[in-house]
Amino acid sequence: MDKTVTAARKRSPAGLIILVLAAIILALLPLVIQGYWIRVITSLFMYAAMAEALNLVVGYAGYAAFGNGVFFGIGAYMTAILMTHYKWGFFPASAISGLTAMLIAFILGWPVLRLRGHYFAIATIGINMAVMEIVTYVGITGGGKGISLPLYPGDIVKQGMFFYYSMFILMLVSIAITAWIVHGRLGYGLRAIKTQPDAAEVMGIDTTLYKVYAWSISALITGIAGSLNAYWLTFLEPIYVFDIMISVEVFVMVLLGGPGTILGPILGAFFLKLLSELVWSQFTLIHMGVLGLIIVVISLFLPAGLMGLLRQAGRWRRTAPQSLGNR
Repeated sequence: MDKTVTAARKRSPAGLIILVLAAIILALLPLVIQGYWIRVITSLFMYAAMAEALNLVVGYAGYAAFGNGVFFGIGAYMTAILMTHYKWGFFPASAISGLTAMLIAFILGWPVLRLRGHYFAIATIGINMAVMEIVTYVGITGGGKGISLPLYPGDIVKQGMFFYYSMFILMLVSIAITAWIVHGRLGYGLRAIKTQPDAAEVMGIDTTLYKVYAWSISALITGIAGSLNAYWLTFLEPIYVFDIMISVEVFVMVLLGGPGTILGPILGAFFLKLLSELVWSQFTLIHMGVLGLIIVVISLFLPAGLMGLLRQAGRWRRTAPQSLGNR
């Protein structure tokens, strides 16, 4: 066991260096790309942050939150209302939007997170649909006609840079929060709940409280992502902002990357969105069917996600020289 711990400590600096280098490359990327690809990568950052947030509930607590996109819509509409009707600036509006999503998750979490399995998944979908209906018929939100936000005060290049780096920072913050939680008491508690919920209760873990904390933090990050997206698009409609496919797509990203890992959802988001762009450009009419088929094949052959494949490759690389030496 001591050898395993020592090996893990030796590998951790290498992983940290790779992560820092990747962050530097992404930070400098706008110097060599522009236009369409700025928008694509900005979208990658947004989905990566949302996948990382969902990972707290799905990957570590083991709860299938299929309706987590409701917090994306809440963050978007709260920002729209504050900026349009009350003339707030974007940053305070975005902070309040994220906190509002977090508060709603905290309140709803107490009854909803007592459910398990498919009952919880169905409940989250129901919440998403219910909130969408409320937003559609409330006058202050613009109803079914939608609502327009103020335009970003700058030219198209400055606008692109603002949202690129805002989404990039949000993604980095989501990674940092996940790493902090994973190595703390909350992370250990969530993993215990995922593996043996009844045993976790016997050990003195307040399982409902831990799950509520995880869902609330997930809602905070997702709400801020929705806030940024609203200001980026400048126009919202309930049917698009609360589209259940947003939740499903983010859920798939977590599974593809590797649930219960820090960087897995980030890899899953990048892989799925880039694959989607590639498939869409090659198969314009049937791209959704082709993309779905590719995802099914990957899921069958990579049950542990991309992170599981990378770990397996790492183990093979370490054991291969020993096997050759024994021969």
